[in-house]
Amino acid sequence: MLNEKTNNIMTTKMINIQFMKKTLTVTAIIASLTLLLVSCGGGAKDEKGGITDMKTELEKLKKQKNTLDASIRSLEDKIRKADPNAAANVQKLVSIDTLRIQDFTHYIELQGKINTDQMGYVAPTGQGGLVKAIFVKPGQKVGKGQLLVKLDDALARQGVVAAQQTTGQLKARLAQAQTIYERYENLWKQNIGAEIQVINAKADVDALAAQLRAAQASVGLAQEQVNMSNVYAGLSGTVDQVNVRVGEFFTGTSPDRKPQILIVGSTDLKIEVNVPDNYVARVKKGDKVKVEVAETGRPAFESIISSVGASIDPTTRSFITEAKLPSDPLLKPNQTAIMKILDYESKAAVAVPVNVVQSDEKNKYVYVIEKTGDKMVARKKVVTVGETYNGLTEIKSGLTGGELIITEGYQTVYDGQSVTVGK
Repeated sequence: MLNEKTNNIMTTKMINIQFMKKTLTVTAIIASLTLLLVSCGGGAKDEKGGITDMKTELEKLKKQKNTLDASIRSLEDKIRKADPNAAANVQKLVSIDTLRIQDFTHYIELQGKINTDQMGYVAPTGQGGLVKAIFVKPGQKVGKGQLLVKLDDALARQGVVAAQQTTGQLKARLAQAQTIYERYENLWKQNIGAEIQVINAKADVDALAAQLRAAQASVGLAQEQVNMSNVYAGLSGTVDQVNVRVGEFFTGTSPDRKPQILIVGSTDLKIEVNVPDNYVARVKKGDKVKVEVAETGRPAFESIISSVGASIDPTTRSFITEAKLPSDPLLKPNQTAIMKILDYESKAAVAVPVNVVQSDEKNKYVYVIEKTGDKMVARKKVVTVGETYNGLTEIKSGLTGGELIITEGYQTVYDGQSVTVGK
């Protein structure tokens, strides 16, 4: 009896020693896998041959790990048979979570900027002139047609006066010529005088009438030149920039091509992003989007894509996409924003944390907990995955919801292994 007990103890010790050796080997394999994955992640610039070699080595290590997992399972079975009391020592401590049915969404996240069609610089209707007065300042709200700048109009006013004087002189001369014509015409009706006198008088009247009309047009033109000295707002909005002072020459833009007065409208805001051309089949007009502007501290603005570019930029290999934004005092043109384009959604889906999905040479799988009597064992579930977003991976098949999935400790368990759940 004593010899049998001694033999069992020795057998258990030998198995434990073998188990420890195998465990150390597994640890070394896992360390090698980790180093390999790190090197793969940092080797984006390696040549294709180097990447292929690393992938081949990775597959070899995975096969070794699977072989060691099988050996470990065999050893643990022998331990349980040789020493039932040692079974508790091979149980793995894991954490679990209940899979819940939920809606799964996938977004394409891109950085863009806020813009508006209601933004433009103020320009005079003529060639410009020296600034005589400025009636606005930055930050002031203005309405369309509001007077913003008064230019020097001294020469234009002189032109009006000169044109008016010429008009007055021509009016007097025309009245005189009209009187002479009427007298010659009356005398000719009485057979007094010569017909040529009537004809010449009529020609003088017509010539002076034409000159008067031209002079009156000159008055209107001169008055228009005076009006051009008044610079008005072309749209309603807020004055964003005033880069001109009294006495400076105003043309609308400064020598360095900056607007001298810039007005930004408070409506028709939009976000513009450059979408890489590999998304050309996934982004279309009418798609739902969320726009996040971190500086505002507000929840994401919801909108839809209002415009999709018809061509691909040859330099950036992208196309312009726009979505309208609501009027908000915290939204400014040229502000950076994030557009999230909803390109996939699934109702009542099963989704798991992306890190719990593992792969072997054939399939992707996760570990779940199954209860057998008063024991809990790990079960390997082969799954088909869909999209991945925001730390979650959609499960297309293999899980139905309600399962207890292992969220911690899943790297070192195997199918059928006894586990205990940590609190």
